[in-house]
Amino acid sequence: MIGGTPPQPRLRRALTLSDLVLYGVVVISPMAPMGIFGVLSERGRGHVVTALLIAMVAMLLTGISYGRMARAYPSAGSAYTYVAREIHPSLGYITGWGMVLDYVVNPICCTVWCAEMSNSFVRAVPVLAWKILYAGAITALNVQGIRSSARINIGMTVAQCLVVVVILIAAVHYIFGQPHSDPLFYSRPFYDPQTFNFGALMGCTAIAVLSYIGFDGISTLSEETANPRRNIMLATVLTCVLIGLISAVEAYAAQLIWPARQPFPDMDTAYVSVVGRAWPPLVNVVGLTLLVGTFAAGLAQQLGAARLLYAMGRSNALPQHFFGVIEPRHRIPRNCVIFVGFLVMIGSFFLSYRLAAEVLNFGALIAFMGVNSAAFLRYFVRARRKEVVNFIPPVIGFLICLALWWNLSDQAKVLGAIWIAAGVAFGVWSTRGFRVPLSLELPPE
Repeated sequence: MIGGTPPQPRLRRALTLSDLVLYGVVVISPMAPMGIFGVLSERGRGHVVTALLIAMVAMLLTGISYGRMARAYPSAGSAYTYVAREIHPSLGYITGWGMVLDYVVNPICCTVWCAEMSNSFVRAVPVLAWKILYAGAITALNVQGIRSSARINIGMTVAQCLVVVVILIAAVHYIFGQPHSDPLFYSRPFYDPQTFNFGALMGCTAIAVLSYIGFDGISTLSEETANPRRNIMLATVLTCVLIGLISAVEAYAAQLIWPARQPFPDMDTAYVSVVGRAWPPLVNVVGLTLLVGTFAAGLAQQLGAARLLYAMGRSNALPQHFFGVIEPRHRIPRNCVIFVGFLVMIGSFFLSYRLAAEVLNFGALIAFMGVNSAAFLRYFVRARRKEVVNFIPPVIGFLICLALWWNLSDQAKVLGAIWIAAGVAFGVWSTRGFRVPLSLELPPE
């Protein structure tokens, strides 16, 4: 104690490697590819497994960069912080603006999917009404400050894992119970010479990145992790591998049950149709499990979007009098929650699930490229010793993410470019031509 001032309390470093991996699996969800399976199958002409594995490689390399940057900035854990400090504040601002797109469109994806799924259960209620209901419900719950506990999240993850096991058992029983005269039957999910197209595969992989969104959240736990220099990067890599392998197995089983050349009744709920073919009694169980999980994800993602907008408002990157305010009773950024809820509702009216997923990945891939660039500059360009191990992961990770970003649909790139241009214009206006320093720091946990 110096001068009679008691030391400030610090976060306890109690999280182990297994805790971090469990957190990553909870955030991403073991059923992540099921919601977008139909979109992936249609976009990739049946090569969903290959797309998921390629996306896993990209996320692995990017995860290494995240882990290394978390060593340098253990309290930040954010792509825009890494880019702003290692490259340039203006590029950090653009990266942050891309992250806002990611954060805002994520709950739109959840709302659209929940509406489509609910409409398949209750046809009498139109999809538009379901969209309004879900967007309103998510906003109302977040305004009240309702937050799911870690125990609930872990319980839901365990339940999802059990459902996945049952699905795979039913899939094996169905697959081996059918006659197969095609000698390439078991390899077609990886490569089908009759439908393969490299451009289609890359476009599919660009969407498949959505199955891994959330792995970067592990880096935000650096201050609470025992031996963060080792465990953050290792946990990120292990989480990507675990989710990638689970996703690939789920997609492989689905492609064997429902070949790509057979159209789905509804692309947004395609995996439910696959499960129905394998074992009809599972349809409602899987549909309800996915519905509850997606709704919970939308709830958390909207609050995350509101939190990011609050951080930007608090640091004057957005109008502080509206975005930088905390509601005293529930201690949440209520204005931001309502604002995001409005964007989610309006966005769900105009964006299909597929387009929303691609627009989301537009922002996410920009952030991933930024992190790889920051890691390359810090650990290779500015390092005294030029080591190959510090060159290959960020460079290859950047190039793969760039290729995936380039293979997003033209419509997604146009919408993403408009969003980035609006962010740049606002940044120029609010900083008088970037003469005022930009700040995009997140508030402390």
